[in-house]
Amino acid sequence: MRIPFLLISLLGYVCHLSLATALTYKLQAHEMACFFANAQEKGLKLAFYFAVQSGGSFDVDFSVVGPNEKTILEGTKERQGDYVFTAKEQGEYRFCFNNGMSTFAEKMVDFEIAVENESKDAKLPSKQGTSPEQTSALEESILKVSRDLSTINRNQKYFRTRENRNMSTVKSTESRIFNFSVMESALMVSMAGLQVFIVRFFFQGARKGYV
Repeated sequence: MRIPFLLISLLGYVCHLSLATALTYKLQAHEMACFFANAQEKGLKLAFYFAVQSGGSFDVDFSVVGPNEKTILEGTKERQGDYVFTAKEQGEYRFCFNNGMSTFAEKMVDFEIAVENESKDAKLPSKQGTSPEQTSALEESILKVSRDLSTINRNQKYFRTRENRNMSTVKSTESRIFNFSVMESALMVSMAGLQVFIVRFFFQGARKGYV
């Protein structure tokens, strides 16, 4: 009975620590898209990650605006970013992407917004007969597992971004090679036809001379 209790406590504690939203959004040319996260109290940690998976030069403009309309973060032509900041004001925070610099290129943006509660007042529910030392050790283990999972998650996102960009480069190179091959074939056929025409012109001219 103790193991299920610890598992339930672990899930409840991790859910209390962080509330995250991970999305993939297709940003059209000249489009500006905003997403929102609510900080219910001051002192919460807000984590913001994004990466341009495909489109154009893999870059996008972004900005983070607080409840008082004060700009917290901003950047231009960024390929990816990973930021963590403390919510100094309670309220709604706005995370915006702007593809205004692109004339026709769509951008596929993968991003995540997380509200992390690192308050020390959050405690695991203690079971009768469990000492404070055991509960504290369990909290430390849970925090370590949470940090390791966050590291693994970020590494997976990094490798996914690299894979998508490399695949886009391969597709672009393949398309260029194909177009070049078609142009080269058309040029060879044109040169062959031109050579045949020139040879026939010479022979026709020679026959007219004999006549």
